[in-house]
Amino acid sequence: MPAIVDAHHHVWDLSVRDQDWITGEQLAPIRRDFTLGDLAPLARKSGVTATVLVQTVTVEEETPEFLALAHDSELVAGVVGWADLTRPDIGDALARLAELPGGRYLKGIRHQVQGEPDPEWLLRPDVRRGLEAVADAGLVYDLVVLPNQLPACAAAAAALPGLTFVLDHCGKPPIASGVTEPWADDVRALAALPNTVCKLSGLVTEADWETWTPGALRPYADTVLDAFGPDRVMFGSDWPVCNLAATYEQVMEAAQELTGSLTTPERDAVFGGTATRVYQF
Repeated sequence: MPAIVDAHHHVWDLSVRDQDWITGEQLAPIRRDFTLGDLAPLARKSGVTATVLVQTVTVEEETPEFLALAHDSELVAGVVGWADLTRPDIGDALARLAELPGGRYLKGIRHQVQGEPDPEWLLRPDVRRGLEAVADAGLVYDLVVLPNQLPACAAAAAALPGLTFVLDHCGKPPIASGVTEPWADDVRALAALPNTVCKLSGLVTEADWETWTPGALRPYADTVLDAFGPDRVMFGSDWPVCNLAATYEQVMEAAQELTGSLTTPERDAVFGGTATRVYQF
């Protein structure tokens, strides 16, 4: 297999900024610093030569920090940052990010839509205006959503055909319960739109953390691979969040097993080609 791209991971330094979402006993294993220095040997062992660093919190300062990290890193090829889509000058804000040191590494924008109480938050007029600015800036938009927000994702993607929407973590399917519907139907509806892509990421933490197996993930992986096609699916580790349920190596091994029936060109797309094309590096 050619060099692999990890299209979704995070880093954080709690001395710089608290990650206020890491609370409670269950998340205690990841309530510490995780750096690119920690990731590098794990990535190297799994054959990963390029990564996409993705935002973790909704604060303006994080994205410039990530761009600077990418500028000084041989591993990070792209950054998906955060910007307030609802601000009136969102276009100018995105332009300023692009002008920063490492600004060329800005490839996309993401917001924690999963935390918005309105399931149709993406369809608000002020949000749509922000999404249009993302498209105008030549960036993509990563979707981190809950299953009940998938219909709004499809509506937004249909309304903005010039913007590529990247579904993170397969839309967070309810793997632990073993249920597939209505998630599967909603994923297929989103995938029917040509400007949508899906990350084969985050599945182990939607499964039972203690007992998951690749077999438990397979119905969900098969759904997205069938709906989007390998040319619109990309591998992501979701490190270090994955550590709650699996090591980096285990996540990679599971992804390779789940894609084992694909042809060589199809696997090459999932593990590198799709991410390279979508994030333009």
